[in-house]
This record gives sequence, C-alpha cells and structure tokens, in this order.
Amino acid sequence: MYQPEKLKARRKELKLTQKEIAEQLGISFQAYSAWERGVKEPSEEKVRQLEEILKVPKGYFTQIEIVRLYNSLSNQGKEKVVVYARDLAQEEQAKKVMLISEKLFEYHVYERMSAGIGASVYDDRNFDTVYFNEELAHDFASWVSGDSMEPKYQNGSVALIRETGFDYDGAVYAVVCNNQTYIKRVYREEDGLRLVSINPKYKDIFISYEEDPRIVGIIVGNFVPMEG
Repeated sequence: MYQPEKLKARRKELKLTQKEIAEQLGISFQAYSAWERGVKEPSEEKVRQLEEILKVPKGYFTQIEIVRLYNSLSNQGKEKVVVYARDLAQEEQAKKVMLISEKLFEYHVYERMSAGIGASVYDDRNFDTVYFNEELAHDFASWVSGDSMEPKYQNGSVALIRETGFDYDGAVYAVVCNNQTYIKRVYREEDGLRLVSINPKYKDIFISYEEDPRIVGIIVGNFVPMEG
C-alpha cells in the first residue's frame, strides 16, 4: 500500500524540493506533487527509483512500517514479535470486554463552570456527553475548571447540581452573577454573599446583593468522566 505521507516526510528530511526529485525522475513537477498529495500513485519502477534517490530500503514507501520492520527480522525475532503482539491483543480485548460488561450511565454536561476566578455562562443548548459507572441524582451537570476547590473538586471533573436555591451556610453551591458562574462554599451575610474556596491559596470573594447574585443550586456530587 503506497504511503504518500512517508514520501513527503523523507524528502523534507533530506531537504530536497519536489522539483529536484521530479527532475531526477524525468517527470513533471505536477506529476510528482500528485504523488505526495496522494492523488496518484507512482508505478513500481518509479517507486524503485524513489527508493534509490531518497536512500531508503525496499518497500519503505509501500509497506506499513510494522510489516517492513517485521520482514527485516530473523525468524527468531519474528517469533518474538508474534508472541508479543498476541499477548497485547488479548490484553486489549480483555479491557474491551471489561468496559462492555460494566454499565455506564450517560450525563449531559453543560457550561464550563468556574472553580477559579469566574467563567462565562454558555448557552444551555451546548453540552458534552460523558459517562460514569454510577447513576447519581441531579438536575443538571456542569464542568469544573480551575483548582480553587481542590482537592475535593478536581479541575476537569463534573459537578452535579440540584436546583434547590440556598439551603445552609458553608455548603458548596453554583452561583451566577454578572454572567459569571462560581462553584464555592457560600455564606450569606447582611450585605451580600461571601464565596469561599477550599484551596487556601484563594481569597474569599464578596458579591453584594445589589449585584443580584443568584444561587442556582447546591452541589450534590462530582466525578471524573469515564470513557464510554
């Protein structure tokens, strides 16, 4: 099977131009360019000439790399490759069976919520589909970005939210204000909300009631997605 990407890579490795190779082959620049783009394939004779010009072993441009390397091995080496490949195939097949046997639940994860300084709220119609091996009750799910709520809420994890409004001081909530969304521990004070990070390197954030902050709901769980 002809591999145009290897032809292009080898030419560049030798710092040759398409025109230079075309001239050595006695063909037009356009004809050679078509080979590199995969539009056309060189004849067996031209492939042989390319191997000579570009100083590569026979079959370099026409064999899959693993096949070419396999063919260059001794019989003993070939046996070792077959044994290793067979073991690897069995191992990967076992992993596939394990994933299939483990039931995964689908979650729609909406805007990337901020666990840092704040992130814009995206259109609720935009969501990613992820999977987890437990079915956890929630009203909606959202991404967590930033490290201000680590170690409990990891950057890149999924936060599960119940639209309860405010429940009690010190719980972790999703708060929206000025088109920004925060995941923080929330404390209600006389003049506003105090948002507290779990990570001690972050300072508290105070949002005045005049800014109309909205507590969307309480965080009832989180997880790192699994491959579906």
